[in-house]
Amino acid sequence: MGKSRLEAFSDGVIAIIITIMVLEMKVPHGDTFEALRPLIPVFFSYMLSFIYVGIYWNNHHHMLHASTSVSGPVLWANLHLLFWLSLFPFATGWMGENHFAAKPSAVYGLVLLMAACAYWVLQQAIIATQGPESPLKAAVGRDWKGKISPVLYLVGIASTFFIPWAALVIYVAVALLWLVPDRRIERKLVHTEAESLAQPDTLRRLP
Repeated sequence: MGKSRLEAFSDGVIAIIITIMVLEMKVPHGDTFEALRPLIPVFFSYMLSFIYVGIYWNNHHHMLHASTSVSGPVLWANLHLLFWLSLFPFATGWMGENHFAAKPSAVYGLVLLMAACAYWVLQQAIIATQGPESPLKAAVGRDWKGKISPVLYLVGIASTFFIPWAALVIYVAVALLWLVPDRRIERKLVHTEAESLAQPDTLRRLP
């Protein structure tokens, strides 16, 4: 099964998620800069979520680039990821409207945690589809960022009930950790393509 429809569908859903998030910022009733002040937490939460969605879009693109085909489990794993990403507008709006209060911030952290887990599940589904020689498996290696992020989210969720601002710092820190797209997949694919081109034509034509 080809991956083009999966990529197009995922890109469309992510674009809609960003659109819904920005619509949560209501136009203030007033023509002064003071009227914008209540929107500062809303804007900050939107900016943070926009960065997170952008990170997922970037890395999702890189991950699918390393996949030549998709299977049923990959399709469902991708829908699972999109489900948690689709909750970003709700969690973002609730946290921003309540000025980063404990419970909304904890729910926001939970959505981040579940999205990270869903991304890992999708990654494993693609690797399982590709088999033991999966280029994606070789590219991600030990995946230390993927392992440490859920731990940091859990710490952030717990800290919302004791030091609310600490949770926000942790969420921002994880975003900064992932801000640069994961280049491991690109480097692995370039290396694999170079090796393939270096082989004699007769070997490349073998089944």
